[in-house]
Amino acid sequence: MSAIKETHFNFNKQTSFYRGKVRDVYTIDSKYLVMVASDRISAFDVVLPRAIPFKGQVLNQIAAKFLKATADILPNWVITVPDPSVTIGQMCEPFKVEMVIRGYLSGHAWRTYREGGRELCGEILPEGLKENDKLPQPIITPTTKAAVGHDMDISKAEILKQGIVSVEDYEQLEKYAHALYQRGVEIAQERGLILADTKYEFGKKDGVIYLIDEIHTPDSSRYFYVEGYEERQAAGEPQKQLSKEFVRQWLIENGFQGKEGQQVPEMTDEIVDSISARYIELYEYITGERFEYAAEEDVLERVERNVNAALEKL
Repeated sequence: MSAIKETHFNFNKQTSFYRGKVRDVYTIDSKYLVMVASDRISAFDVVLPRAIPFKGQVLNQIAAKFLKATADILPNWVITVPDPSVTIGQMCEPFKVEMVIRGYLSGHAWRTYREGGRELCGEILPEGLKENDKLPQPIITPTTKAAVGHDMDISKAEILKQGIVSVEDYEQLEKYAHALYQRGVEIAQERGLILADTKYEFGKKDGVIYLIDEIHTPDSSRYFYVEGYEERQAAGEPQKQLSKEFVRQWLIENGFQGKEGQQVPEMTDEIVDSISARYIELYEYITGERFEYAAEEDVLERVERNVNAALEKL
């Protein structure tokens, strides 16, 4: 199986190129973005040495589905999805904050709570909660968008004080984040899932706020299974998650957490194939649809051909 590890295209009217951890982004005519969802995979802020076949397609197609399912809440950046691994959309000026929204006490929020913290990004957390408990109501815990290194927690008060986002825009982002999360919760419920937490990114174009980037994917969200949730909570057991947590667990079990001096364990063909299979399983569970394998051909040639055809129509 071929995988997209990296791309080196030169599209007509291309004005810039950016390679992120897992995506290659081409700017066209300073107006449009061609976002190629590569098959690179990262964990603990490290890009692992081998790409995972079909991973990019899984994330790109889940994001496309959820962006379409939320387009009545606010406009989003997508113009077309010309290839299973590519989205072309409007270039927006991104807000320099990510809107992380949490309905459950998990992950970073739980670690803060376990260590005695009862305030997270200006939100007060009640006493007596256990890991993965449902919060009284969803809370927004924003992070700053770091160009390099880790994103940092920040409160609404600090965002407004520093003028990172205007009061009017920030309050609109809050409303959108809550509405998007509520829609995500409802769709997840239909699939027997709980959307525990997720993040949204927004941008602005011609004075209009757009939803940008991916949403509700297993890389940007944490899902639990409805079945057995209450029983596990009552017994103090870990929740069964639908996310890329299984990749982190494999790394931890093999002595890697991204710390200095640690070596990424060998990614055998068997490991790569098993991660690919899990991503396809995630796709089918979250969407309720069969995964359609992209045609067996030269993947990079296919992507280039499909993107060029789409750009000619813009």
